[in-house]
Amino acid sequence: MKLLRQGKSSASGNPSQSMRTTTGNGIDTSRTIHFTFDGRRYAAHPGDTLASALLANGVRLAGRSFKYHRPRGILSAGAEEPNALVELRTGARREPNSHATVTELFDGLEAASQNRWPSLAMDALGINGVFSPVFTAGFYYKTFMWPAAFWEKVYEPMIRRAAGLGRAADEADPDIYEKATTFCDVLVVGTGPAGLAAALTAGRTGARVLVCEQDSLPGGRLRAEHGEIGGMPGWQWAEQAMDELRQMPEVRIMTRTCVFGTYDGGTYGALERVADHVPTPAPDQPRQRLWRIVARHAIVATGGIERPIVFPNNDRPGIMLAGAVRTYINRFGVTPGQRAIVYTNNDDGLRTARDLHRAGATVAAIVDARTTGTPLARDMAQLTGAKLFMGGAIADTYGRLGIHAAVIREHSGLTQRVPCDLVAMSGGWNPELSLTTHQRTKPVYDETLCAFVPGTMPAGMRTAGVANGTFATPDCLREGATCGQDAALACGFSATVADLPAAGTESYAIVPLWHALPLDRPARTGKAFIDFQNDVTAKDVRLAAIEGFRSVEHLKRYTTLGMATDQGKTANVNALAQMAEQTGNSIARTGTTMFRPPVQPVAIGALAGAAQGRHFKPDRLTPTHDWATEQGAIFTANGLWHRAQWFPRPGETHWRDTVNREVRTVRTAVGFCDVTTLGKIDIQGPDAATFLERVYVNAWRRLPIGRARYGLMLREDGFAYDDGTTARLGENHYVMTTTTAHAGPVMQHLELCHQWLWPELDVRFISVTDEWAQLAIAGPKSRDVLRHIVDPAFDISNEAFGYMAAATVTICGGQEARLFRLSFSGELAYELAVPARFGDALARLLMKVGAPYGIAPYGTEALGVMRIEKGHPAGPELNGQTTAHDLGMGRMLSTRKDFIGRAMAARPALTDPARPTLIGLMPVNAGDELVAGGHLLPAGAQATAAHDQGWVSSAAWSPTLNGWIALGFLSNGPARLGETVMVHNPLGNSVTAARVVSPVFVDPNGERLHA
Repeated sequence: MKLLRQGKSSASGNPSQSMRTTTGNGIDTSRTIHFTFDGRRYAAHPGDTLASALLANGVRLAGRSFKYHRPRGILSAGAEEPNALVELRTGARREPNSHATVTELFDGLEAASQNRWPSLAMDALGINGVFSPVFTAGFYYKTFMWPAAFWEKVYEPMIRRAAGLGRAADEADPDIYEKATTFCDVLVVGTGPAGLAAALTAGRTGARVLVCEQDSLPGGRLRAEHGEIGGMPGWQWAEQAMDELRQMPEVRIMTRTCVFGTYDGGTYGALERVADHVPTPAPDQPRQRLWRIVARHAIVATGGIERPIVFPNNDRPGIMLAGAVRTYINRFGVTPGQRAIVYTNNDDGLRTARDLHRAGATVAAIVDARTTGTPLARDMAQLTGAKLFMGGAIADTYGRLGIHAAVIREHSGLTQRVPCDLVAMSGGWNPELSLTTHQRTKPVYDETLCAFVPGTMPAGMRTAGVANGTFATPDCLREGATCGQDAALACGFSATVADLPAAGTESYAIVPLWHALPLDRPARTGKAFIDFQNDVTAKDVRLAAIEGFRSVEHLKRYTTLGMATDQGKTANVNALAQMAEQTGNSIARTGTTMFRPPVQPVAIGALAGAAQGRHFKPDRLTPTHDWATEQGAIFTANGLWHRAQWFPRPGETHWRDTVNREVRTVRTAVGFCDVTTLGKIDIQGPDAATFLERVYVNAWRRLPIGRARYGLMLREDGFAYDDGTTARLGENHYVMTTTTAHAGPVMQHLELCHQWLWPELDVRFISVTDEWAQLAIAGPKSRDVLRHIVDPAFDISNEAFGYMAAATVTICGGQEARLFRLSFSGELAYELAVPARFGDALARLLMKVGAPYGIAPYGTEALGVMRIEKGHPAGPELNGQTTAHDLGMGRMLSTRKDFIGRAMAARPALTDPARPTLIGLMPVNAGDELVAGGHLLPAGAQATAAHDQGWVSSAAWSPTLNGWIALGFLSNGPARLGETVMVHNPLGNSVTAARVVSPVFVDPNGERLHA
């Protein structure tokens, strides 16, 4: 191949693809597209990544490091890239911290460098490098401790301004995202030789196979190499294998899909980049899709990640990983430099010299850290004409915005300066085993490979190829095919391994190299970087060891090693190996940090899926919503529900005027309220009563058919969980109601109890909250209104249908309904349930037949006022911190049966009379306001936490009593009726004297309930 010399671009005055060669197996040279980087326009070809296009145009400077703002170039060709982080797109679609190495180029892409000012070439914060002796490991911990007063006003604002990389978009994200779930027998992650062999073997059995590849093209490292498989270039064999897989009906191939996490039960998380490679997604097309993959077995064939070599000033633009150089040459047709030095400790790195030579570049030197030469080293030196330095090292480099020379130290100790514009380095390969460790399994160190390999595997998972520490292509094919066979057999399919294609065997022959120059004899003061993004050096690791931060987890946090977008993929092994040297431990004993998902960054938008805008919190509308809207109701959100808060009428200038009228209407005439949102759970089965006995604190076996009972649930720790009524409609048929807030959690609780605690009980239940519209009709005239609706065959007189009665009835000439005599308001009241589709009609009918009785709708605010007047606990009282004794319900706890929470509820601390217990409060001065959240202290006590004896849980203006009332919890409350306490409201800066009274303010004897 020869370098193309295309001259100048007339559009921009910049060199146009001056480093492009004539071929590349992954690009379409028949078409030219354009993009901009930092405002300058460049040419590229379809199939390019942003990184390959920049290199093709001779652009080496791609970013600045985080701490020192040192110039950085493109290091890798994959998602492990620590340097080339860019902002993509503009406006609302601006996306920071994108890896240029995996950003697929499209015509018109706008990209910009980040973490620099005023420009990439001239960054003012590059001055940080001058102060690098101060910015060592632990700088933040040591510096910002003193003086303490500086933290809030000086240190924290300064750190916040400096923190972060890139700029988030200023506008709402216009793109949409999706979530989806799929199932398969065998999940294959990766389409290198091992992954494709596994997929072909499993797919030929008829098993459902899902193949995920994070790249847009198959083949993995096959696209970076010149090797052959089956008598054809490896990348062509990969495409042929993919064609065969596409013909298999039970095989699904998902490219541009990164499997990022391993979770319980054979579940895997994956991110599909549906439209990241186009300027804008098509209408209704998601930009990304988050997949939940449930696989019976998985084969991880994710390949490996090459390590850099740690040597002084190893971070200059133009210093790249050797494998990445081969990727750019062979896949993208780009030669990253014209005069190169190859620096390696293994045979794989030597093959880069051959590919550079074939691409027309000059290989000035081959520096092999191994003291004993290999045949391949000599062959490569002879082929390329490069000078071979066995046992050598790079002792330093030169160049400001790009490397232009390297100092090579020979094995004898002599040095010489060699001009170059590219250093291709290889410190060996680390298997990419992240997915194998997310179940808290640890990798093990392999001395022969100088790398960690998978240890104990999660259930149902296998690894193959380089991810398993297998490097020779024939071995990868064989291992992949065997894994595919074993996985298919485990799923019940008959599988045999077909004849595998022939492939060449490549030598590896690695020797460990964790630092080019021992720390006790550095060539000069140049920094030897381990973590390029965070500017962590070998000196920082040594300092962490000296100062006692020797655990790898402490090392990570003390130096910020690996705490970046690349998660230390190129840095961690070099760092922990050097820590092992510093502490005299083996690498195996030193260990690795914890691997956590995601393997690669996942956008918050993808995690949210469709849950954005109104879909973030979907609206749940009651059956009477349209009718209430017509009445001018003001709505409030109760969880996901929209409920009518009050119904204003002309002349009412304040919401309290409306609420007062609604309360008075219920107390003196009749009103109705939509209570559909209360949870409704239908429970049936011979053991239904037994089940209720165990989840409720009170007795249920003797509840007659046609009756309802109030029930209280406890958590296992003895604290109140939820309350409500349950009605018995038949011999084995019950209907439970729950609070609105706990409708879902209580259903989950019942399912848990049945499936795990008492699976032997013959009982079934289902949530019917959405199936029934339920309206509360309350007030002294409520029975009169109902007589116009309930069919005459059903006697609803007080004698026949008393308080807590329940029955299935018919209304309006035969429509089935359920009628409950329940009261949350404290008045004569009923709750009428009809199929949800009739809820709107029922509201309109009530207004019509109730007009002669002065009927009016009331909302949740009036409902709340009346329940406080009646002393009914609700959400503020059932806050998860109160017990049955606190609520005044201690006598409900049965002593004749067991129930959830019984043992823990009997703890002395939970039955101590000194605990804050439910009481009522009325201000001593009638005009004083009581506020929920206020603290209760004895009169005359100093306002300190030591004197705090309780709190106000609910407060309201009572139109019935014409004054403020409140519910609260006061230590030893029932014994203190009539005492005056002080209500302290620190937020409102007020103190109010209040009298402790019974929590039942209205109708304490229940005469109205039973009327």
